[in-house]
Amino acid sequence: MALHRDIFWIGRQWAVTGAGIQAVDQRLRGVLDIDIARLWDDALIQGRRAKAGVNVEDFDKAVTLARGRYPQMPVAEPLIAQLKTLGVIETTPVASPVVPAMQLRAEGRLARFLPQWRVRR
Repeated sequence: MALHRDIFWIGRQWAVTGAGIQAVDQRLRGVLDIDIARLWDDALIQGRRAKAGVNVEDFDKAVTLARGRYPQMPVAEPLIAQLKTLGVIETTPVASPVVPAMQLRAEGRLARFLPQWRVRR
């Protein structure tokens, strides 16, 4: 993936852009890139840092600058509690929060032998 058009810092191996942290080497095709939403995921950061061939000093500087540019989003729990006290959200319990999984009937069959369907206008 090409670097985002908004480049805030560029190092030898990493860049802080409008999309988060991106590898400067475009041959990687965005495999090691870190989105803004996952910037505060320490397990992901440590996993990327431990990869072979990663310039650790450059990566740590990129993480520090990106975290300074994109602060951590607050957890939604206090907001939900505040909306409940204001009466905006009802506090009725949900019967089943689990969405039923979609059942695929085509598993194990070849696609060319399945019946075709069309949308009629």
